Amino acid sequence: MKMTGNTILITGGGSGIGLALAEEFVRLDNRVIAAARSPEKLKLAENKGLKTIKADISEAGSVQALSRRVCQEFPETNVVIHNAAICKFEDLVQGGSTTVQEETIATNVLGPMRLNDAILPHLLKQGSATIIIVTSGLGFVPSAFYPTYSATKAALHSYSQSLRFQLKDTPIHVIEIVPPYVQTQLGGTFQATDPNAMPLSEFISEVIQILKDEPQVEEVLVKRTFPHRFAVEGGRDRYDAFFKQFNERLLNDLGRRLGRR
Repeated sequence: MKMTGNTILITGGGSGIGLALAEEFVRLDNRVIAAARSPEKLKLAENKGLKTIKADISEAGSVQALSRRVCQEFPETNVVIHNAAICKFEDLVQGGSTTVQEETIATNVLGPMRLNDAILPHLLKQGSATIIIVTSGLGFVPSAFYPTYSATKAALHSYSQSLRFQLKDTPIHVIEIVPPYVQTQLGGTFQATDPNAMPLSEFISEVIQILKDEPQVEEVLVKRTFPHRFAVEGGRDRYDAFFKQFNERLLNDLGRRLGRR
């Protein structure tokens, strides 16, 4: 992926990792279009110098409209970053929430798939193009308390691999960015200041450096993602131990936040 002179569409571009990536790409002399469904977030993105389009990635019709508008108004678009996501706590013992599950799957999985289906014909006409899919370390070792979110990120990792293979003889480069736990408000307002989370600026800086140093990179892995990404390589017993330790720590953190411990 070249780092300058692109026209980039980024979903979920009005906050968190999406907005921070968008700002950095603007600084690198790229044109960035931020898609989001919240008027407040769109206004924030506009104030950062981004072009904006209102879109709800969970809705098939909105995704189609987004693709059409981008191709018509920004025909030079050659990079799409699938970043929009929701992440909600689920208590499966109490029965879970079908609404949360369906909304999470529609946004996190069907959204990127539908947008790719719609915009791929346009990208294939470009001299070179890039699709970036933002997954998560939780796609490799799940959080038991965000099960649907974790499952969607595992699905996106699998989808990224299949997409990359099918596009290997085309001008489209597929990159997966695998964040660790980062200081954003994705999981709630507490997350933005959680000392256990990686500072957002540090995460973005490391991601951009990897993209600069490794133009043909397929997975962008910051060092804090390594324990999750490579947990399975230690064998089943070590993976199981890591999964248990990780989720027991999350349980303790959750208990403290709720005042139970």
